[in-house]
Amino acid sequence: MDLYDLIYRLVASVLPYQWAQSTFIIRAAMGLSLLTVLCGAMGIMVVNFRMAFFSDTISHSAFTGIALGLLLGIDPWLTLVVFGLFIGLGIIRVKRHTELSTDTVIGVFFSTVIAIGIAIISARRGLSRDLQSYLFGDILTITEPELTAMIILFVLSIAYIWLTYNRLLFVGLHENLAASKDINTTFYEYSFAALLAIVVAFSIRAVGLLLVTALLILPAASARILARNSGMLLWWAVVLGALSGLMGLAISLAVDIATGAAVILVASAFFLLANLWRLLIRNRAA
Repeated sequence: MDLYDLIYRLVASVLPYQWAQSTFIIRAAMGLSLLTVLCGAMGIMVVNFRMAFFSDTISHSAFTGIALGLLLGIDPWLTLVVFGLFIGLGIIRVKRHTELSTDTVIGVFFSTVIAIGIAIISARRGLSRDLQSYLFGDILTITEPELTAMIILFVLSIAYIWLTYNRLLFVGLHENLAASKDINTTFYEYSFAALLAIVVAFSIRAVGLLLVTALLILPAASARILARNSGMLLWWAVVLGALSGLMGLAISLAVDIATGAAVILVASAFFLLANLWRLLIRNRAA
């Protein structure tokens, strides 16, 4: 019996419903939990750095990365990650070495990568049939090697966030002031962009490239409403991300809808509830 078989048996032994004890569902729940927790934590920095459009560009660059992989006969997941990483670092490079605004640089990259992807797909029309699973994601078909890769990414990413959290917040809030305090803002900006590009690429497996930005933004946005300090901000985002993932998976299985869509709808509901809670607190204080 290997490690995964042991984990499947342990998890299945505590689950009350037989349908939830299937190996592929447990594997999907594990992968989705890892990704939603990670996206919740990364989302704090995305909101802080005002990089929502950046993450959207990375997710849409995956469209071109996938098309290149299909065209060249290379594993699309490999070209997706490599191309997303290349675009992410390219955006930071151009932003830091030109007078153009961040939004302008991101807009240029966004439109260019989408145009390249469309050109490839239109030239090889047979490729479009293979893109659907990447557009919407399918966490239920995750394999054990993919789960292992997600675990490695999770451990490395959490270690990075744990070691750099306060400085990343500082750089995101005021880059010039952080630089004056001898903080290497270049390192933090490049390293975070690279990590974000990889996380986005992996998250496409769960919710698809159309919804991956929402997976980053919604838990973090809800956390900003509910948290009273920067420490609680991270924990709120992580908890809301995990709950969105697990509840979304359960709902998708119960009513037979796309898992990615269900996860984002749950995260959106949390955002609505957070706003209603804030409104209630303000009315009580008035």
